[in-house]
Amino acid sequence: MRGAADWAIVRAMSAPEREAFEKLLAVCRRLRGPDGCPWDREQTLETMTPYLTEEAAESVEAIASGNADDAAEELGDLGFLVIFCLELLGERSGPGLAEALDRAAEKLIRRHPHVYGDAVVADGRRAYQQWQEIKRAEKGEGAASLLGEQPRGLAALVAAYRVQEKAAAVGFDWPNAAGPVAKVHEETAEVEAALAAGSGDASPEAAEEIGDLLFAVVNLARKLKIDPERELRTTTHRFRERFRHVERRLAESGRTPAQSTLAEMDELWEEAKRASRAAAAGPKEST
Repeated sequence: MRGAADWAIVRAMSAPEREAFEKLLAVCRRLRGPDGCPWDREQTLETMTPYLTEEAAESVEAIASGNADDAAEELGDLGFLVIFCLELLGERSGPGLAEALDRAAEKLIRRHPHVYGDAVVADGRRAYQQWQEIKRAEKGEGAASLLGEQPRGLAALVAAYRVQEKAAAVGFDWPNAAGPVAKVHEETAEVEAALAAGSGDASPEAAEEIGDLLFAVVNLARKLKIDPERELRTTTHRFRERFRHVERRLAESGRTPAQSTLAEMDELWEEAKRASRAAAAGPKEST
């Protein structure tokens, strides 16, 4: 049964928002209905999981692009898939759309006592810490760790970021970015020592130190409020674009990278860097 807070949330929706939600839900149920789409009727929660993963990744990429229209489109697609999957769950006689959304709303209300109750928090860090404390209390004494569980398929950079974030919420954190910077230097030195001890080979010790270095870099990014997953993806894209420039320029002389020297490719790489920076700076105003 809905409480006053729930109805207030519903009333907060504008008429266009309610109409859009009802339209999307109607489309979903029509597709799953007897006169709907054969493909949609054949789907199960299990068959839909790859599409959820793909749409979530596409949404993240669209957000990173900075294009508002693309982000809206991809997030809308993801929203539809969430509704579609909740419909499938309800058809199994499990919690359906209404119950799932209600549970989510109740959880958010419960974990924001500084908004829906009398609690007071000083800032966002304390609000997040309070969230983790409430979550742990809800799990009961059997809760294994403040760090909680993580999906096995979660990207490693994201997993490291979230673990560090949860540890920081209870005070296990550097006071400022100087600590993570020093740790990155320390781990880099340990990688160099491991490589020297193994004559440059990829030894188990070197592999472990590389893992420690990556974890330290993620921690530095987190401390600076930088998303390491997004930035690594951006850097990888930039690398691909510049390498394609090298390939194109070499192709003009009928050669491939394998037929060129490192010095030649490095010169073209620098050319690509200058071109991309000039493009980012935009055209200069004429005087």
